[in-house]
Amino acid sequence: MADLIKAVEAKDNEKIPQLNAGDTVSVHVKIKEGERERIQEFKGMVIRLRNSGNNAAVTVRRMASNGVGVERTFLLRSPRIDKIVVERHGKVRRAQLYYMRERTGKSARIKEKFS
Repeated sequence: MADLIKAVEAKDNEKIPQLNAGDTVSVHVKIKEGERERIQEFKGMVIRLRNSGNNAAVTVRRMASNGVGVERTFLLRSPRIDKIVVERHGKVRRAQLYYMRERTGKSARIKEKFS
């Protein structure tokens, strides 16, 4: 049974590093417009991780114009993800950072973890 599941699962993307909640990342996504294809960058903070095989996903939140928060969930095994670049590692004590949704300004900052 386990061999059957392994055969159906998509392969890992080697351009995706180890991610944690609180990390500031830049996700490069392939966007198809008509016949052309381009790469769009989505830069924000990881507020949620789900690591479960084919369903592995990461939710990234960023502040758009006029203080509007935008969250986007990316499947980690999707061929649409070109690469993910970790810009900073955040120092957090939670697995899901849903409390960041109500925060703006200075209270929405997370300390950087230096290793």
